[in-house]
Amino acid sequence: MAFDTTKDKELWKQEVSFEKGKIIVAVMQYNDGDKKLQISRMVEDKWAKLGRMTKEEVQAVLPLITEAQQEM
Repeated sequence: MAFDTTKDKELWKQEVSFEKGKIIVAVMQYNDGDKKLQISRMVEDKWAKLGRMTKEEVQAVLPLITEAQQEM
């Protein structure tokens, strides 16, 4: 069965902007299943691999992860 975008719901989302782009922390739910944490990176309005994070990025994202956890 293929992924159906109409069944994918964004329940909560916050963004943190940095000099070279932004990191998005979201709580997603597919087909009324388990709520899951999603962390993404955008650079120049294009999705990029999150990969490794700087200390500054981690410090900015950690409070958002804690807040997202409460939404789950």
